[in-house]
Amino acid sequence: MTGQNPDRETALRRLIWPLRLTRAGLLAERVVRAFWPAWSLLFIAIAGFAFGLIQTLPLELFWAVVMALAGGVAWTLISGLHRFRMPSDAEALDRLDQSLPGRPITALIDTPAVGAENPASRAVWEAHVARMAARADGAKAPEPDLKVSDRDPYALRFVAATALAAALLFGTAWRVTDVGEAVIGATEAAAAGPSWEGWVEPPLYTGLPSLYLNDITQEGFDAPNGSRVTVRFYGEAGALSLSQSIMNQTPAEDGTLPDPAAPAQDLVLERSGTLTIAGPNGRSWEISMLSDQPPSVVMDGDMTGIPPGQMQFTFTATDDYAVISGQARLQIDLGAVDRRFGLATEPEPREALVLDLPMPFSGSRAEFSEVLVEDLSEHPFANLPVTLTLTVVDDAGQIGTISEEIARLPGRRFFDPLANAIIEMRRDILWSRENAARAAQILRAVSHRPEDTFDDDGAYLMVRTAIRRLESGVDSISAETRDQVAEILWNAALQIEEGDLSDALERLRRAQDRLSEAMRQGASDEEIAQLMEELREAMNDYMRQLAENAEPGEDRPDQSGETMEMSMADLDEMLRRIEELMQEGRMAEAQEMLDALRQMMENMQVTQGEGGDGPQTPGQRAMEGLQDTLRGQQDLSDDSFQELQDQFNPGQSGQQPGQPGQQAQNGQGGMPGEEQEPGNQQGMGQGGENDGRSLAERQEDLRRQLQEQAQNLPGEGTEGGDAARDALDQADRAMDDAAEALGRGDLADALDSQSEAMEALRDGMSELGRALAEENSGEEPGQGQAEGSMRPDTPLQDPLGRQAGNSGAFGTEDGFEQREEASRRARELMDEIRRRSAEQDRPDVELDYLRRLLDRF
Repeated sequence: MTGQNPDRETALRRLIWPLRLTRAGLLAERVVRAFWPAWSLLFIAIAGFAFGLIQTLPLELFWAVVMALAGGVAWTLISGLHRFRMPSDAEALDRLDQSLPGRPITALIDTPAVGAENPASRAVWEAHVARMAARADGAKAPEPDLKVSDRDPYALRFVAATALAAALLFGTAWRVTDVGEAVIGATEAAAAGPSWEGWVEPPLYTGLPSLYLNDITQEGFDAPNGSRVTVRFYGEAGALSLSQSIMNQTPAEDGTLPDPAAPAQDLVLERSGTLTIAGPNGRSWEISMLSDQPPSVVMDGDMTGIPPGQMQFTFTATDDYAVISGQARLQIDLGAVDRRFGLATEPEPREALVLDLPMPFSGSRAEFSEVLVEDLSEHPFANLPVTLTLTVVDDAGQIGTISEEIARLPGRRFFDPLANAIIEMRRDILWSRENAARAAQILRAVSHRPEDTFDDDGAYLMVRTAIRRLESGVDSISAETRDQVAEILWNAALQIEEGDLSDALERLRRAQDRLSEAMRQGASDEEIAQLMEELREAMNDYMRQLAENAEPGEDRPDQSGETMEMSMADLDEMLRRIEELMQEGRMAEAQEMLDALRQMMENMQVTQGEGGDGPQTPGQRAMEGLQDTLRGQQDLSDDSFQELQDQFNPGQSGQQPGQPGQQAQNGQGGMPGEEQEPGNQQGMGQGGENDGRSLAERQEDLRRQLQEQAQNLPGEGTEGGDAARDALDQADRAMDDAAEALGRGDLADALDSQSEAMEALRDGMSELGRALAEENSGEEPGQGQAEGSMRPDTPLQDPLGRQAGNSGAFGTEDGFEQREEASRRARELMDEIRRRSAEQDRPDVELDYLRRLLDRF
């Protein structure tokens, strides 16, 4: 019947390859199960030979290992062959059939036992065979089961595989061939003749490659100090010998020197010398040792302080190969200490302060520079002379060192007189515990009248606690008590120095007192800058408090006597002058000016028009709006000119040393027509932001802003008000022309129109100021006049760098010195314009613009 069913025959033919693959899988399973001990043992042997195991074993032990390996491999092979059975076709067919649902292959090769002649039974059987053929049509060889965990519960096969992988990655494959040389008999070796091998391995930290002596045919070569020289002799014993002068031989316990004909010899290169192999195929080399120089370290500049209390210094370390570590050692310099007061006592021994030098995380360590920053304010050495010793170490263990004398180890300095006195007592007891009684007496004197001395009750209680602990000892205090008292005094001084005063005037007085104390102590420039910033903040808070307390309708004191009007710009100028005098060392003059500032601040009254926060009049709001528009136009003109320069001078910013662009950054104005506002030199518009807008879009925004301001302009119907509106209309037309020029990319015409717009804006502001002055002529000063509405911290400048008046008009309201400085700056700018206009290699557009500036100014 099988020959009469085409579906059955087709299905069986399709099972040929699945059956072959299934049989191959069965073969793999039985090979792995039978021979896994054999290949595991072979992997272990190959790994051992690849890592040079043969060279470390005596000959007798080597042969024992080889015999054991050979016996183990033979036993595992015989045992595996005994267990191994080649899979048959029937086993493969059964495995494949079991992997299919319903065992269709069995049905295909089966025949019906009864009813074969019955048509109905035969039809049923053929339908069943057809279904089984369809199932067998999708037969696939099952995956072989290669797991042998039941036979290898300790996973020894994985250990062997890992050892082989490590040998292939990190071992030396050619060392496996040493086995053949080791098993050569004495007769065969003698027949082959004696031979040798040698290697020179530089220290790992040098990063240099190893040298194979057999390949070196020249008479000499270089090798780093500490290189390991390995020589191996093969063949007849005594046929080859080694002589050398590169290291000192160490005698054995019996006093004999090592045998020069020993099969294995290891040397270390200690000096330049000769290495000679005597015998058949011998060779000799002159080895020049490359000395490893010790590392070196130097300080780059002086040790400096970072307020409030950090110290820092920069060092540079160098070495032939790499610096691996370094330390900074700080020790008190007794010879340089001013031995007065509490420091007159002999100091207690104190260990040196050791800090680890920072090392680079990446890159070469052969030469590098790093910065060490530490806060040592609480250490007993702080603010005292010390000796700084820098030490660096390389991989060879060599040390490089340098010592520097530091006049004062930077640490936190206290400029509040009370805090400074407490810190001095803390320093004395850390210097020597014998100063405990003296420190307690002085602290008692300082805290005798706490209501007059301490503003902080918590600080006073801490000082009293420290006094009790200092007086608790009969003759002296313990080291533990000393450290506790030092911590208490530090916290008390810190709380006094950084006390949070609620009253603005008290904060101002405290800042002035600390600055005076800094002058007396000779503070550094960084500390002076920090104290000046603190004084500015206190002054701003005080001025704000005065403005808040100045009611619009309050009665003013009689000002019939001598009075002085000052703006915030004037106060900032005084502070800047005080800081300059302190940095120049003119402390007496700085103190006089600080005293004058203190007196002025305590007697100061703020009027509404100058600094108060009272309601603004429509005239004030209109004037401030026009000022903002003028500043925006100035910024836009700066950016337009910068873009013009970038077009014709790519890669150059137009600001070279000594040119007006650089002067503008230093607060000295800019090119005529490039009006600069102090603090806004980047040409980014008001606030320093462009929001991604083009120059033409910014110009249109300024024009719309001016139109809104012109609609709400006060003074309508007056001569000054009408003149102001006419000037603003002219500015509007000039802005429109500038926007059109920017839209078509004509920057030169745009700059001309922008200059006209700024001229018209200034004229409008001047006319508006006169109109408001006429309108408010009957009011008291400061009650809405335009002169009081200018923001002093952002003065306008005319094209030649002169500060404009409060009304926006040209000229200046400064004193003679300021006018002289403005004139000097104007001359410098005009000279620079003439110099640039004489350079004929500049673009024609820029030259035309410079000539128009010369014609105008």
